[in-house]
Amino acid sequence: MDAAALRADFPILDQEVNGHPLVYLDSAATSQRPLPVLDAEREFLLRHNAAVHRGAHTLAAEATDLFEDARATVAGFVGAQPDQLVWTSGATMGLNLVAYSIGNASIGRGAPASAQLALRPGDEIVTTAIEHHANLIPWQELAARTGAVLRHIPAHDDGTLDLAAAAEIIGARTRIVAFTHVSNVLGIVNPVAELVALARSVGALTVMDACQSAPHLPLDLPSLGVDLAVFSGHKMLGPYGVGGLYGRSEVLEAMPPFLTGGSMITTVTLDGAEYLPPPQRFEAGTQPIGPAIGLAAAVRYLDGVGLEKVHAHERMLADRMRAGLVEIPGIRLLGDAPGERVGLWSFDVAGVHAHDAGQFLDSRGIAVRVGHHCAAPLHARYGVTASVRASAALYNTVDDVDAFLDAASGIRPYFGV
Repeated sequence: MDAAALRADFPILDQEVNGHPLVYLDSAATSQRPLPVLDAEREFLLRHNAAVHRGAHTLAAEATDLFEDARATVAGFVGAQPDQLVWTSGATMGLNLVAYSIGNASIGRGAPASAQLALRPGDEIVTTAIEHHANLIPWQELAARTGAVLRHIPAHDDGTLDLAAAAEIIGARTRIVAFTHVSNVLGIVNPVAELVALARSVGALTVMDACQSAPHLPLDLPSLGVDLAVFSGHKMLGPYGVGGLYGRSEVLEAMPPFLTGGSMITTVTLDGAEYLPPPQRFEAGTQPIGPAIGLAAAVRYLDGVGLEKVHAHERMLADRMRAGLVEIPGIRLLGDAPGERVGLWSFDVAGVHAHDAGQFLDSRGIAVRVGHHCAAPLHARYGVTASVRASAALYNTVDDVDAFLDAASGIRPYFGV
């Protein structure tokens, strides 16, 4: 894969920041968009902009075709059928949709099939100690509303999940197992097969956060065996404000709606309503039509490059990054585990706050993330309140990594520690 050649599709990368060539290593937060994605959104707005599923006129028909073609394209990217993909505003909304839908089932809302999703006091929801807040707080809230008990699979010092503890925690009362495919702090690819097997052995529902895997790994959600999974467009070369919720058909069919209103109903009277089947049941109101079309262009771009090539390239960058970081005195990597990972490292700089380190790197043209990365409990596990995170994507090069390492080596000397 020729990352240097791909950069021509990302004009934003061809600029200087603070007198230095921009080195963008914050793709885990927001990836950059290639020209084909920008062009797809612009073409829709210029030529086809109209509400979908609502009009008999030509523009409405064209917009609907483009919108549903985008659904089929994005669903295919993760190995799913079109009716298994619900449009959302992003992964956070997708996870809240699932949690609130299960909450509705728990108070007797929905069709009879929804009863199988209902939680009762004493039932257990299991997450992990390494989750993004978006895959933790919705379950905290659901447990509070239903009387369920929230439990957490711990992590070893190297960031890998403690599967022996998981086998003890996931038991007869477990109804939901929610976990991330790839930690947004650690970059480690988690053992999905083992977690799914443990959940299935007790009949629990599995919910996976795929935000940090969808842009970086070949992803076939049905083959992974998860019941539900979410991802966000802006982390996979696509627009803001759009994402996907994948669900096994029988699970989506059992879930009662969360948001209600127009476009997700079959009949409405003044006293009640009946709802469309999935995915439209979960798509109330006006949908992110242009962003969905842009996301379809993004996954076509990723497919065109090849996810196997993307993953190999980014893993090479990750290895080079690690080799340099461990040689810099005072830098401690979080989650320095062998095995499968994406191009992402978070680290603590002894004697320098992460925000100060990030500002120093920015003065050298290096864009990284600082803070707790919406994973405060995980940072507490490592005894820090914040870290610096460098995350690569397919458009990053060896030169980017070397410039980052050179700048990182100057952080502590600059601050005199």
